[in-house]
Amino acid sequence: MIKKSPKGTKVLRNPTDPISIDRDRSVAGLLEKMESISFQGRNLATAHQLWLSMLSDNCTVFMGLSGALVAGGMRKVVAHLIKNRYIDVLVTTGANMFADLHETLGRHHYIGSPDYDDLELRDMQVERIYDTFGSEVEFREADEWVGSFTNTLDQSRPYSTREFFFLLGRELSEISNEEGILTSAFKAKVPIFCPAIGDSSLGIGIAATRVDRKGQFQFDVIQDIIESAQIVSKSPSTGVLFFGGGSPKNFIQQSGLASSIFKSNIRGHKYGVQCVNEAPYQGGVSGSTFEEAQSWGKMARDAKTITVHCDSTIALPMLATALTQTATKATKQRRKPNFNQARDLGISF
Repeated sequence: MIKKSPKGTKVLRNPTDPISIDRDRSVAGLLEKMESISFQGRNLATAHQLWLSMLSDNCTVFMGLSGALVAGGMRKVVAHLIKNRYIDVLVTTGANMFADLHETLGRHHYIGSPDYDDLELRDMQVERIYDTFGSEVEFREADEWVGSFTNTLDQSRPYSTREFFFLLGRELSEISNEEGILTSAFKAKVPIFCPAIGDSSLGIGIAATRVDRKGQFQFDVIQDIIESAQIVSKSPSTGVLFFGGGSPKNFIQQSGLASSIFKSNIRGHKYGVQCVNEAPYQGGVSGSTFEEAQSWGKMARDAKTITVHCDSTIALPMLATALTQTATKATKQRRKPNFNQARDLGISF
């Protein structure tokens, strides 16, 4: 029998436990087994436990969603998280909200291939997102629909993106039976923020309306900063979930710093889970570590965090499914924030 080195005794205590394949079809059960393996499998299992901790600790849970995840099939997963209040605030890109709107109106994205001739796709008016296709004609119809919707709103004042998406979700709930992110958020009164809304087809549709129909609709993105800061300021604690990086990640991170405008102490987010593919040494926010965020005060000194280096289309469905099997007690007992989504956001607990 080979003995452990005496010098390594204090760290060589918990052996890995190779996964055995059985008939347990529970995703939560699989993640529990993965707590005793290595690499990103263990990190994914830890992410599940930290998400549960957020729900059990009465945190206000922010979720950042970037990349083409809705076009890539994550729409109903996110809607499920909202409906069941596994998240309390969503911060995402205009592209994801446009894709959600597109599908809620009865359109589709299609399985394609990254190897297809893109010039031929151009001639067919088919647009490609890696291995996913979409109809340019249908996208332009959605652009026009958004523009027409904004013309029904009060043109004499600006709107926060949060108020805009609440009203857009209400409109979609009245005309469509298809459940999506916007409709689920409207019904659950979950705020949606979009810090870079102009960088999307939503922005194009609204811009076209200004040119063609002389519409004067405008966004007040500073109000978004104020409202997100208010949420952090009034919350006992906050947790963050990042699927992808970009502007949603940074917007959520900075909300803790911005809470200081309400004379609140900068506490930093208490929990952090991120699923990313980018590397931190490139210097971009997408791949930045939670440790780096601590230098800014964005994460608490004693924050519990995990980074999973994994495609979000793999990690997100697994985590969401596992929560349906493990989070029932936590969600029933948690003291979640309640939002009154009028012109100004009301928050209570």
